[in-house]
Amino acid sequence: MSGEDAPAQQQNAVDQKQETKPAEEPKNESPKAESPPAAAADTAATPAAAAEKVPEEETFTYRALVLTGYGGYDKVKLQVKKGKPALKAGELLVRVKACGLNFADLMARQGLYDRLPSPPVSPGMECAGVVEAVGDEVTDRKVGDKVMVLNRFGLWQEVVVAPANHTFLIPEGMSFEQAAALPVNYITAYMMLFDFGNLRPNQSVLVHAAAGGVGIAATQLCKTVKDVTVFGTASASKHETISEGGVTHPIDYRTKDYVEEVRKLSPKGLDIILDPLGGSDTHKAYNLLKPMGKLITYGAANMLAGQKKNLIAVAKNWYHQFSIHTLSLIQGNKSVCGFHLGYLDGETELITQAMNTILDLYKEGKIKPRIDSTWHFEQVGDAMRKMQERNNIGKVILTTEPM
Repeated sequence: MSGEDAPAQQQNAVDQKQETKPAEEPKNESPKAESPPAAAADTAATPAAAAEKVPEEETFTYRALVLTGYGGYDKVKLQVKKGKPALKAGELLVRVKACGLNFADLMARQGLYDRLPSPPVSPGMECAGVVEAVGDEVTDRKVGDKVMVLNRFGLWQEVVVAPANHTFLIPEGMSFEQAAALPVNYITAYMMLFDFGNLRPNQSVLVHAAAGGVGIAATQLCKTVKDVTVFGTASASKHETISEGGVTHPIDYRTKDYVEEVRKLSPKGLDIILDPLGGSDTHKAYNLLKPMGKLITYGAANMLAGQKKNLIAVAKNWYHQFSIHTLSLIQGNKSVCGFHLGYLDGETELITQAMNTILDLYKEGKIKPRIDSTWHFEQVGDAMRKMQERNNIGKVILTTEPM
């Protein structure tokens, strides 16, 4: 999912100001925890005082991206936090290597995502890294395990604490970047297509933003079912890539009416439509359904227009909000579903079942996260801008490795 165009602004660290440099490919080596410089020794100090050690909890520091207020890209700042996080029973301490950037993070920056607490707060719903410490009552994870983490927020940090049952072991051969690209997009696409959509052979599916993270995940999952026809909207420059990835009929939504294009190829309509747009596009989606078709709405991307909150776009989206009487559903033989992963954070068993199936599909070579680009924490503004301008094909990743 992506948003509209906006100028980039670089992020300044609060505790350590640094100039943002052009994007560069990070190394694969793991970043190490930074330690503050040792204090100069007092020449009058006694040997005993000089030998005295400062507790690790006081010297432990780690970098974190923090949303300091609602607005533009500059509202997400790089800060240094002090003190080692404490572990409760059932929790893990994870040294983070890579984080996923999601459309919800862009909306959260503008104050349009209600599952993120008020600033200051660290965003981030998914990350991947190495377990550094294990809390009491944790029996299925150990220090040194490579894991991906799924949480409602707070994962754009070098070090995170998360419940063990919010983590999943990274399969052999999967990079940290791929692992950080997997949870949110693939769980979202899987549960929409199979739990709500009941996708079966010979059906047709419309995937909006087919070159985005959820779009690519949905396309790959559609191809695990025999003879599924995928209609995908994306700008023309992305058509070759999404066609190679499994989209049967790419549609340039910028120059053509996607409703007319679908009707030309499928006059009766479609079996499943995934709608991340909201507003008037949800009305169009409902009218495109075949009898027994399913509309699954999971976002309101049309509200995001520009770097800061656009009140006109928000008002327009709400004015055109889709609503329908149950009698119309009965007469149309159609269904409308709503999906929001952020409100499923308490459904651990449900999420785990979906994730285990996704990981099995990865091990079988049937799905594979596509990484568009990788950015250092210092470049988070550029990373958000790339996604918001719809310039990505696949997942945008943040790496904790310092520039």
